[in-house]
Amino acid sequence: MSKDEIKIPKATLKRLPLYYRFVNTLYNSNVERVSSKELSDGLQIDSATIRRDFSYFGELGKKGYGYNVNFLLNFFKTTLQQDMITKVAIIGVGNLGTALVNYNFSINDRMKITAAFDANPESIGKQIGKIEVQDMKDFEKVVDETGIQVVILTVPGSVAQDVANRVTKAQIKGILNFTPERLNVPSGVHVHHIDLGVELQSLIFFMKNH
Repeated sequence: MSKDEIKIPKATLKRLPLYYRFVNTLYNSNVERVSSKELSDGLQIDSATIRRDFSYFGELGKKGYGYNVNFLLNFFKTTLQQDMITKVAIIGVGNLGTALVNYNFSINDRMKITAAFDANPESIGKQIGKIEVQDMKDFEKVVDETGIQVVILTVPGSVAQDVANRVTKAQIKGILNFTPERLNVPSGVHVHHIDLGVELQSLIFFMKNH
């Protein structure tokens, strides 16, 4: 059974990168097999949820044996397309954007921030690590030349929708939105919203109530 044959819950899809990262760590530690309980203990996700998530993709393990780490690793690499490089661009290189460029997904060499853009003349030409901040005027040209697939927005909320409109017109299909605005995008474009204020408020709530 493939993921194209059934509708997989978004919650399951969001957990797949966590599984991949953990299994990759096991592989690098020369672990050959792992049980759902060991996965549960390591990821702090209950074993029933893990087994249910895995069941959407067929028989990934065997009862009484667990899961072959090498098999799982190859499965997640294929499913998450970790055999391909995904090129990412940052739009907005204030404090948060600069921090993200410096981080540059150091835990995963299959995702790379390859370009950074800003409209502020004081930022254009600035060197952040190996990346030079480019003028937003050149965005479409750079996307065409480099094959950028995902954009991270760290711009002021007041311009977020206008920037998103340019991004989608450039045929970008994925946006990671760090602004507080909820973006309107065409069908087929995927947006993940990350509101740090909401996440912090949620954390504090759980701290006080659990």
